[in-house]
Amino acid sequence: MKNFRSNSLVSCVGFLATIKKKPFVKFSSALLTQRIMATNTKISSDNKQLIKRSDKIAHFKQDVWSIFTPLAQQFNAANLGQGFMDPPKGRANLKSILAKSYSPLFKRTLDPDSEILPTAGANEGLYAIFAAFLDPGDEVILIEPFFDQYIANITMNGGVPVYVPLRPMGDTNKIMSSRDWKLDINELRSKITSKSKIIVFNTPHNPVGKVFSIEEMAEINKLAEEFNLMIISDEVYDRLYYDPDVHERIANLPGAWERTITVGSGGKTFGTTGWRIGWLIGPKHLIGAALSAQTRIVFCVNTPLQEALAISFDLAETNNYFEYTIGEYTRRREKLMKALTDVGLPYTIPQGSYFILANTAKVKIPEDYPYPDVILQRPRDFKVCYWMAKEIGVVAIPPSEFYCEENAHLAENFIRLAFCKTDKTLDEAAKNLQKLKKYIEE
Repeated sequence: MKNFRSNSLVSCVGFLATIKKKPFVKFSSALLTQRIMATNTKISSDNKQLIKRSDKIAHFKQDVWSIFTPLAQQFNAANLGQGFMDPPKGRANLKSILAKSYSPLFKRTLDPDSEILPTAGANEGLYAIFAAFLDPGDEVILIEPFFDQYIANITMNGGVPVYVPLRPMGDTNKIMSSRDWKLDINELRSKITSKSKIIVFNTPHNPVGKVFSIEEMAEINKLAEEFNLMIISDEVYDRLYYDPDVHERIANLPGAWERTITVGSGGKTFGTTGWRIGWLIGPKHLIGAALSAQTRIVFCVNTPLQEALAISFDLAETNNYFEYTIGEYTRRREKLMKALTDVGLPYTIPQGSYFILANTAKVKIPEDYPYPDVILQRPRDFKVCYWMAKEIGVVAIPPSEFYCEENAHLAENFIRLAFCKTDKTLDEAAKNLQKLKKYIEE
């Protein structure tokens, strides 16, 4: 499997095509599925619009292009109208294959034309959502730690971030599971005000690796219903979770579909981050607003890589790619965890995604160690990561960057390590991590 995580179109598609066909393996949770199916009734999106569009886009009329371009097909007319290469709504082939792949996962038949929107990467999709729904002063609740790009996307659209941290319940000086990182639902409730508009929710979680349970998601959804909040469910790692855990979707909970946009990523799904292809899935009235914003941001997403992603999904579905990927990342997760165990660093075992948080509280760096100015005034985890890169030969990311300033201290003893790497890189890192032993105090 030499082409695993290749970033080129040829190798990605070639890799998928060469996987030996095996019987499809389902990672099911029958009881949970029955519970969702029994209560999940579809509410017509024509009855009411739960979430108000932002003033930025509320005045937009239907653009001339989306009125007249479809007429060519409708009336079988020669199209001498728009000088376009690709319609803003995305390639029909990609939307159809996404609908085919995700309809069973969302337990409903998705309309590829009105409930799915290809985006220029998940990040641009997030920006389009915030542009579509945020007015100046609207508050967006973020669960810490969070993807750092959320902040710019929110504030550039006039929004105000509000923070609620996940907290580890247990001894972080010992190996623990990401399921032990908990959200205090009462703390979340305390952050909701009359200005609250959106909750951003991420599962499987970066960087903790937490896969939220249905019970945890139900508590979040209950608050969203009570206060009429929109939910952005960032699920870019939705195909990457480890046995026995199963990724469930908050949009499948009773009443959640009508207020939720789910964000996906081709880059995370197929290891092709440079392609910048993502997608949004949700009800027509929410996706339509995001489309209205996106048309004024990037207009459309590049055609060749939309088609490449469609081919990749088609091959993945028929060649057990997703099951293979889970197995491959499970193996690499085990390799990195063994390296950390061997040197005596406790860590959080991720249920999903491809990151591990390691606890460096026992690592003693010389007090007079010289740091550059860019590091000197930053939290402890920045200093540890700089020192490790220079003295140990392993680069990690300081997770305090994923917290607000007030809560940054919660991450000062952690580092984030990624195992979406080649065996050569992981083996080199494991060898270099051995240098840590002499700096660890029990």
